[in-house]
Amino acid sequence: MFLEKTANPKKRTGWIEVICGSMFSGKTEELIRRLNRAKIAKQRVEIFKPEVDKRYDEKNVVSHDANAVQCTPVQTAAQILLYDIDVDVVGIDEAQFFDMELVNVANVLADRGFRVIVAGLDMDFRGIPFGPIPGLMATAEYVTKVHAICMKCGNLAQYSHRTIKNESLVVLGEKDSYEPLCRSCFLKIQKD
Repeated sequence: MFLEKTANPKKRTGWIEVICGSMFSGKTEELIRRLNRAKIAKQRVEIFKPEVDKRYDEKNVVSHDANAVQCTPVQTAAQILLYDIDVDVVGIDEAQFFDMELVNVANVLADRGFRVIVAGLDMDFRGIPFGPIPGLMATAEYVTKVHAICMKCGNLAQYSHRTIKNESLVVLGEKDSYEPLCRSCFLKIQKD
């Protein structure tokens, strides 16, 4: 009996996951956790971050809890597509610092069969949706919003309040420049 070979090998399906929230909410920690789980599952992983983020390390993505994973710094989102990516999972940290092209880049990668995990601030210091994150949230299959603890009252915080005088949209900083606040405490400070 003749068995016909099927020319339809199982195609790898990709998707986008977004991890968002305020500063100090554990976004990078969650990204690293997911990437480490992928490695345990014997999946190949590559992580990118914007070159501008040199707060902790130039060649590593580092969480506030000092967990780190080696990464590839890039100047623009489009540069990610220039790499010969031979992995299963692509991680992207500090996504809010990339240009709007990141939405297209993440979708191209997902369309090519990659699991794309993106982490970033969903709002800037003024409480306004930040950079490409809203577009990524709209096109992602999975969105996880993580929260910090309000430094004023102890409730869940979703705002990154800037504590220094500087009106620039991007100011790299830490606890010396930002504090997480809940809606009520953020609105109270905005009125003062």
